[in-house]
Amino acid sequence: MTSTKTQVNLVTLTDPRSPVSEAYRRLRTNLEFASLTGKIETLVVTSPGPDEGKSTTLANLAVVTAQAGKRVILVDADLRRPAQHLIFGVSNEQGLTNLMIDPALVQAPPLVATGVEGLWLLLSGPLPPNPAELLASPQMERIIEALKERADLVLFDAPPVIAVTDAAILAAKTDGVLLVLRAGKTKREHATRARELLEQVKARIIGSALTNVEFDAEIEGYY
Repeated sequence: MTSTKTQVNLVTLTDPRSPVSEAYRRLRTNLEFASLTGKIETLVVTSPGPDEGKSTTLANLAVVTAQAGKRVILVDADLRRPAQHLIFGVSNEQGLTNLMIDPALVQAPPLVATGVEGLWLLLSGPLPPNPAELLASPQMERIIEALKERADLVLFDAPPVIAVTDAAILAAKTDGVLLVLRAGKTKREHATRARELLEQVKARIIGSALTNVEFDAEIEGYY
């Protein structure tokens, strides 16, 4: 597992006592309760459309899950517009696509340490011309199984589900999906369409996370 210096700009690290950080811990707890009705070892995080906060939500969720003592691998499976390397401030030279090209790497994936104990990244790697085909391949299933052996929870950052088929393809291979919606941006019909597309592949929708929500000042003072 490759090491890197901590260079993370995430609220769960920069302001762990904030209401936003507490909201991520509540999200983690809700996922733990969801696992009581069926195992969640692999989870896809997506959104109906772009710019709804899925990648930042996932990165913060990964941090608080690792802080709870879990071994977590965050995979940037958005092979169109990857963002995790930008969020964590690391190089994207190697990652998921390298495991597609060189199956031998599956036994020693280029995981990147984040500076958060128990949390590693598998970045996207070089962007391919055929993302959906790669995610649908048998090799992707082998990669998922190999990562599960190294972590308690494998989290996948997937492209918006309405825009392309990638998220639905990945959702069909994993234990569940978390849908990220943005207050004031996500249209009701888009959220409905996203749910329908996921249900068509029999994905297990664990729930949704709402971003860009204003906190009540009176409640916020409790933290």
